[in-house]
Amino acid sequence: MKDQDIQRIRRFNRAVTAKLGVLDSSFLGRGRPLGVARVIHAIGHFGSDIGMIRTQLGLDKAVLSRMLKGLEAEGLITFRSDTQDARKRHADLTDKGRTEFNAYDALSDDHASALLAGRPQAEQLLSAMDLIASAFTRDHVKVTLMDPRAAQSITCLESYYAELEARFERGFDVSLSRDPEATNMMTPLGAFYVAMSDGVPLGCCGLKGVGTEVAEIKRLWVSPAARGMGLAQRLLTECEVAARELGITTLRLDTNSALPEAEQLYRKTGWTQIERFNDDPYPDLFFEKPVPVG
Repeated sequence: MKDQDIQRIRRFNRAVTAKLGVLDSSFLGRGRPLGVARVIHAIGHFGSDIGMIRTQLGLDKAVLSRMLKGLEAEGLITFRSDTQDARKRHADLTDKGRTEFNAYDALSDDHASALLAGRPQAEQLLSAMDLIASAFTRDHVKVTLMDPRAAQSITCLESYYAELEARFERGFDVSLSRDPEATNMMTPLGAFYVAMSDGVPLGCCGLKGVGTEVAEIKRLWVSPAARGMGLAQRLLTECEVAARELGITTLRLDTNSALPEAEQLYRKTGWTQIERFNDDPYPDLFFEKPVPVG
């Protein structure tokens, strides 16, 4: 790595540290440092399991223990044992703790709004943040079975349609495409998966079934900020597993040559090009693959 590249990274680290108040002993003016505030946030957002909190925050066990004892002394949390597993402990927010959690959430929202306010390149800044966050959390992305009508699913689908609109020479109108019904991508016919990172959807893929041994892969999309992380392959694999469990033996998909990275992915992962199998006006490439045997 070049010395100049190292200096750019260190400049970025200093800027973020200062802007976010990482070294402030009273983060957002609530009388606690950032680390303790993040523990409150983790309990409120991700649940009370102490082991999960430690994993989510990447904290040393002893460090987290000290923070939790401090929060208990403030009357913000109470401890309890897990009724199903005696090895697990939980930290629950008290009413006072929930008040603090809500206060931090509101202040954090205000801080974020102020950061973007008046900036002429707000979208570019957000895109850069997405890229950095995806790079830093790539090992924590979860692929989750989800209702295709859920808010996270719709966020992905709308982003997918917007990208096709920008990349296709004649644009894209979803009403003209063979857009699958939501029920065709839900049990018992199919499935729909969303890649999630800390509450943010990064990609999606649907398995469209019609009750036969042949089904289609639909709406495979990964956020530009998360590309190169293997998410498309993970999403495809989940759909293949779901297809096998539903008794589907053959998968098909279509794509457009304006998306060369998609074509490359399919050829690399065992898909065979076939003749057109539908009358959708947008695709010009068609593929098929036997469902891998488990």
